[in-house]
Amino acid sequence: MILIHYGEIGLKGKNRIKFENLLVKNIRRILNEEVVKISREHGRILVFEKENADYELLRKKLKKLPGIENFSFAVQTPCNIDEIKKNSLKLIKEEDFKSFKVHAKRGNKSFPLTSIQINEMVGKEIKNKMKKEVNLNNPEITIYIEIGKENAYIYKEKISGIGGLPTGMQGKVISLLSGGIDSPVASWMMIKRGCNVIFLHFYNETIVSYPKKIEEIIQLLTETQIESKAYFVRIGDFQREVIKSVPAKYRMLMYRRFMNKIANEIAKKEKAKGIVTGDSIGQVASQTLDNIICIYSSSNFPVFSPLIGLDKKEIINIAKKIGTYEISIKPYDDCCSFMVAKHPVIKARIEEIEKMEKRVYFSPEEILEKAEIKKFVI
Repeated sequence: MILIHYGEIGLKGKNRIKFENLLVKNIRRILNEEVVKISREHGRILVFEKENADYELLRKKLKKLPGIENFSFAVQTPCNIDEIKKNSLKLIKEEDFKSFKVHAKRGNKSFPLTSIQINEMVGKEIKNKMKKEVNLNNPEITIYIEIGKENAYIYKEKISGIGGLPTGMQGKVISLLSGGIDSPVASWMMIKRGCNVIFLHFYNETIVSYPKKIEEIIQLLTETQIESKAYFVRIGDFQREVIKSVPAKYRMLMYRRFMNKIANEIAKKEKAKGIVTGDSIGQVASQTLDNIICIYSSSNFPVFSPLIGLDKKEIINIAKKIGTYEISIKPYDDCCSFMVAKHPVIKARIEEIEKMEKRVYFSPEEILEKAEIKKFVI
């Protein structure tokens, strides 16, 4: 069986059951055929897998699921010290180690032995039967024992999850997904906080025939989100009109403001609660504080930027951890850099930009009508 622990969900008070129910639902969705039964005890979720289950696949899927603090492949046994000793020995009999320790946690206070007494009794059994050495500070192996209401759970490894909140708890957001490193990380961070992220990618069809690279990123992020929806929007015609009448140093801001307007239309359609970007203050010219204010002012929805205070090294480290980095660094022609100045304006004024926008009339609704919508599942 698999013993799953959550972290932040346990602090949700009266709303805890809603978070727990959604986490159980998400576990069932990702493990589907591999699971026989899922049940719950206070503070833990118990997953009973099939006999021939693929344990590496189970591990891989659970490590990516938001809401899980850690999980373990465990043995369930009756709350009886003799059974606990017997199953502790059985669990580690094939292991190659010299030193060990026992770490017991008594959740059920009616159990007649304290945690320290359980540690001592099980430790003595292992020491005598297996001739191993106790080392409380730096053991080669740790035997974990949890005393529940009716059963005890014994395991030898805690596998870290990503924590956070169950996906879908917070509602929908629209994430502007580029071909770079930052926006996939921003999307992942919002998924981890319980948001249902709908992806939006813009591309210039004259320089990119179709954004296959973006599909790769979305498919990878879907391993965390379980199911994803994406809009692919061509904006080559709009960009060519901007180039005709707007100075090069302002074009990137024009592109991004227009993208926000289209994101707003999608947010209305999808009943989403906000827009997500991969902005980090001062990282590039379009992300100076003045320019960010100028870009965000084009949105009627809240704009969330989870990377806003991170530097590039921190963002890259997260990208490597979640697996998007290797895809993000593949060559790709980003439409935001199409025919823009080498040194764009860094302190744009909203009034100036709005005046320039009047020279270029393009309806976000008309462009959105031609968008391609795709669904991704794991």
